Amino acid sequence: MTTQPDLARVSFAAELARHGDRPAVLTDDLVLSYRELARRVDDVAERLGTERRLVVLAAANDLDSLVAYLAALSAGHPLLVVPADKPAALDSLVAAYDPDVVVRSGAGAPVLEERRPGTRHDLHPDLALLLSTSGSTGSPKLVRLSPENLQSNAEAIARYLGIGPEDRAATTLPMHYCYGLSVVNSHLLRGAGLVLTDLSVVDPCFWELFREHRATSFAAVPYTFELLERVGLADMDLPHLRYVTQAGGRLGPEKVRRWAELGGRRGWELFVMYGATEATARMAYLPPDLAAAHPGTIGVPVPGGAFRIDPVEGSADGELVYSGPNVMLGYARSPADLAAGREIEELRTGDLARQHPSGLYEVVGRRSRFVKIVGLRIDLGQVERLLADLGVTAAAAGSDDRLVVAVEGEHETGLLLKTVAESIGLPRAALQVHAVDALPRLATGKIDYPGVLALTPAPPAAPAPRQGPAEGPEDVRRIFAEVLDRPDVDDDSTFVSLDGDSLSYVAASVRLEQALGHLPADWHLTPVRDLAPRPARRPRRLAAFLETSIVLRAVAIVCIVSTHAGLFTWHTAHVLFAVAGYNFARFQLSGPRRPRLRRQLRSLGRVVVPSVAFIGLAHLLTDDYTLANVVLLNGMVGPQELTSQWHFWFVEMLVYVLVAVTALMAVPWADRAERRLPWAFPLALTLVGLLSRYDLVDPGLPKPAPVFWLFALGWAAARSRTVLQRCAVSAVTLLSVPGYFDSTAREATVAAGVLLLLWVPALPVPAGLRRLTGRLAGASLCIYLTHWLVYPGLVPVSPALAVAASLAAGVAYWALSQRLLGAAGHRWARRARARPGADGERAQPLGAAAR
Repeated sequence: MTTQPDLARVSFAAELARHGDRPAVLTDDLVLSYRELARRVDDVAERLGTERRLVVLAAANDLDSLVAYLAALSAGHPLLVVPADKPAALDSLVAAYDPDVVVRSGAGAPVLEERRPGTRHDLHPDLALLLSTSGSTGSPKLVRLSPENLQSNAEAIARYLGIGPEDRAATTLPMHYCYGLSVVNSHLLRGAGLVLTDLSVVDPCFWELFREHRATSFAAVPYTFELLERVGLADMDLPHLRYVTQAGGRLGPEKVRRWAELGGRRGWELFVMYGATEATARMAYLPPDLAAAHPGTIGVPVPGGAFRIDPVEGSADGELVYSGPNVMLGYARSPADLAAGREIEELRTGDLARQHPSGLYEVVGRRSRFVKIVGLRIDLGQVERLLADLGVTAAAAGSDDRLVVAVEGEHETGLLLKTVAESIGLPRAALQVHAVDALPRLATGKIDYPGVLALTPAPPAAPAPRQGPAEGPEDVRRIFAEVLDRPDVDDDSTFVSLDGDSLSYVAASVRLEQALGHLPADWHLTPVRDLAPRPARRPRRLAAFLETSIVLRAVAIVCIVSTHAGLFTWHTAHVLFAVAGYNFARFQLSGPRRPRLRRQLRSLGRVVVPSVAFIGLAHLLTDDYTLANVVLLNGMVGPQELTSQWHFWFVEMLVYVLVAVTALMAVPWADRAERRLPWAFPLALTLVGLLSRYDLVDPGLPKPAPVFWLFALGWAAARSRTVLQRCAVSAVTLLSVPGYFDSTAREATVAAGVLLLLWVPALPVPAGLRRLTGRLAGASLCIYLTHWLVYPGLVPVSPALAVAASLAAGVAYWALSQRLLGAAGHRWARRARARPGADGERAQPLGAAAR
């Protein structure tokens, strides 16, 4: 029904080959040149045919989606882009618009679902792209964009960002989102590269890919910056990062200033931008050199665009109106609208704005975000700014009879309700304030205001009968709060973010596994909300699976005590050094440098304090130990011959190793090296440790055999992510362990322990012994300490009784030390969190301060 007009082509998509062999797409396993990309695009364009047809693309951040997107644009087929991971939205739009072709990603080439050979639609010559304005909901209201819209906005963005052929942008936003597409368009226009990925910025693999391909930029919405704070962007070594862009909602002025200043210190720039799907993507940007001084503004119009401010009755500020070649053709609400041409020449944004004397524009509110309640005209944006000034992140929505405010985090909602009501003169009965773990958001990261309005007071409900120790997120929070003595657990908390360590890890994992019936391998890095709920009540099992490191700790300490008591002989102490390194990597090496250094010091204290306390008691009660034992220095100054003074050699060596690695990771260059090379770094330490293992370097200790290399080997095992890496660590283990002892059985035990850590994530134990195994593993250090005073007097009676009593005494001392250390740590944490502006800590919530 329609012919192929010249205007229907998008230049940057049709002229890819002119950039030759420059890298266009870089993934974790592929680098594709522009010439190769153009060849793939031409192949798909040929499959789509020469007659213009309506194409729907189920888009993901993958190569097939990118090729299909460019093929449709280059061949002039109007394209509707929807998210591939939202089948309901796809089905809704397919039903509403009846496309001629549906395209999905395949195994190396886009899959075309031909719904008819031609087209039944009347498609306007200027129609190129259709995008939803409502995220991923499948609403039939679409924005109609032309080739000129796409080309002009890509050129404007590339111009003010200074994008050149050497730039490479990571795809941190989805392709169905206009902001994400603008990154693609502007970089392909200039022959720059796309580091194509669907990984989140909280995934360490994202940053490995970012560094590997020398990415120079990434795009962020306001929520992204919260994630960047959690992963420690401020301390990351990203030598090629040139700039970060921000759009998709308002970023608070204090955050703009802070991130802009951080970029200035680290050598990259922050571009704050303002846009809308109706303007293809961008309407304004804030020059980076003005961001710190004018963080509340949106800046100036993009090249080729212009603003004006029209008066609004009853408001001191006017409505911001934009004009430029990137303004959409109009909306589509049905297939009939696809035949329409340009219906608007300028875009009325609905935002209230003012222009500063400097020429910068500032958005101060939303014209459509006024509600009238009990005769009062309420500016919802002003309510949010009022709370923001109090340090509270909030979203406000309203109807004719009520104002609903969602506040993020733990706040005293009663106090906030009183503050807001008094400030705007609204009766308290017409206002509802809800504390939520996270503000409701659309897939694009923008606030879901209908979701805010849907929040209703939740009356206390009678708890359902419990079928087990735990059923949902509340119980996971309770377990974390009890095990770690942290009352501040929320749905975003993880075991590591709550300062969990290898000692508390055992207790938490055993309780969670029993409560949830499942425990993923990376549970210690998984937010509370993603750990629950569990499925329906499980059938009783004969065996339970516990993480390998837990089982190894429990078995090793039982063997150590049994060997000393003469029940049987099986030497396992050196396996525990590998387990210690494994757990150090898992629990002590996440987050920014200074917070994780504090975590390492606290973990070291949990070893030193109970050890010094017990050895001091043993020194007072017996003549077997000296003050050198008490202060853990016998390994440095103790006698050459083996005496009772060497009973605590394991504890001393563990402390020496932990002090050494903590000091090493406090050095900035070492911290950067470990983050950049998380697997190679501990492997290099292993090779350094082998110098003392083979007596090439004297460690300076009179008696104990060197153990640092085993600790580093366990560290490398924890960082091994691929089969090749595991094989490499296995090879080092099998080559270095033989010859270390005079006993083949002992060497086999150590090698087997490391290999189990590498290759077997969990080991079965009898279901009835699960809790006991966890307690023995958690108490392993205390059992080692106390058994020296317990078993000697009971061996003449019964070696088995001596072992059982030693284990029981150690568990009891562990419980006591946990209680005392937990109380002390809780007091310390409360004081640390109470310090305003403490490094790495958030300020107190308003409600907490009021209490």
